[in-house]
Amino acid sequence: MKRSRILAGISFLLLIISFAANAQTAGSRFITYTADLKKQHLQLYWKDDQHKPFGSIQRLKSWLEAHKQQLVFAMNGGMYRPDHSPLGLYIENGSTLSPLDTANGNGNFYLQPNGVFYITADNIPVICKTADFKNNGKVKYATQSGPMLLIDGQLNAAFKEGSANLNIRNGVGILPDGRVIFVMSKEDVNFYDFANYFKSLGCRNALYLDGFVSRMYVPEKDWRQLDGDFGVMVGVVESM
Repeated sequence: MKRSRILAGISFLLLIISFAANAQTAGSRFITYTADLKKQHLQLYWKDDQHKPFGSIQRLKSWLEAHKQQLVFAMNGGMYRPDHSPLGLYIENGSTLSPLDTANGNGNFYLQPNGVFYITADNIPVICKTADFKNNGKVKYATQSGPMLLIDGQLNAAFKEGSANLNIRNGVGILPDGRVIFVMSKEDVNFYDFANYFKSLGCRNALYLDGFVSRMYVPEKDWRQLDGDFGVMVGVVESM
């Protein structure tokens, strides 16, 4: 009996060590930012008040500072056309500036199912498949991208474990407590491993946003990528 307890204790300790090692490895591969929409002001950005696309995180940061707002987090928020216009649905402050794209096509955006990340007028974050999106007039912000990484807790069936399709990737998920988590890989990663990271965090739904062009600004973690050449961006701001 005593020997069994010792073996059980050793097994439990090894499990804890393994979990900690896996967490440390995952942490070294990804940079994250978690936003609580009940307490923080998160919104999507595309153009400034002169109707010019912001393009880079630095331009967005400078513009916000000129308007007495401090940028505490930013990341590119979806795919875009050569003129920096959003590829697919884009809603800003309740206005639909680019329509939902339900067509078939090539590239990651059209890898099915693709999806929509949106925020309601009540500051509730939602990620859903494009086919399930309905605008009831209460959507404040929305960006469409693809593919979905997680659908109801399951990895997208199109992803293959061990795939050699490696790239820098960024995406968004919703944690079990309702907070929004933004993730960017620090190194090239395949879709399977990227999606699996969101699953390990407890997300049931997660959406891929973009690939090698991705940048993230998280000064609280000493991560400051201020360049880029984007369409839509997502940001969290505070009053100065």
